[in-house]
Amino acid sequence: DWGPFDLEKEVLALCPTKCMKYDNNKLMIDNANCTRCMHCINVMPRALRIGDERGASICIGAKAPILDGAQMASLLTPFVPVNEPYDEVKEILENIWDWWMEEGKNRERIGETMKRMGFQKLLEVTETPAMPQHVVEPRSNPYIFFKEEEVPGGWTRDIEAFRKKHQR
Repeated sequence: DWGPFDLEKEVLALCPTKCMKYDNNKLMIDNANCTRCMHCINVMPRALRIGDERGASICIGAKAPILDGAQMASLLTPFVPVNEPYDEVKEILENIWDWWMEEGKNRERIGETMKRMGFQKLLEVTETPAMPQHVVEPRSNPYIFFKEEEVPGGWTRDIEAFRKKHQR
């Protein structure tokens, strides 16, 4: 006997993105921040179940050569609906293939092209917005950089005013 079930300790505290909240006997999940690790469903199979919406996650760039060592895939699309005639999936794959055919070198795999050109370039080509699911560990090795038009105030804003507003 493991004792009483502690939702806070066994589910909420172990969620990698802390996307769940429990208030007034109601469990709320922030789907935008959920990485779909399925820990909560595995721990509470009777309380939670997978929804009716069906889709796929697209991981790209893995390889396992003998000499260099394995290269893990990168998560490109956390969720894409998969319904006939599969137009959403086809659009993403066609953009990837077009980019790879134009930018890839002879006998170069897609993962090597991604490594050489940068993951951000692949996100731009597939028109996929940068999401929290793309980052494994925040601030350790950022590979998604913002353009000037995406930053409020651009690069010319007053840094002293920003620091004054965000003092610790």
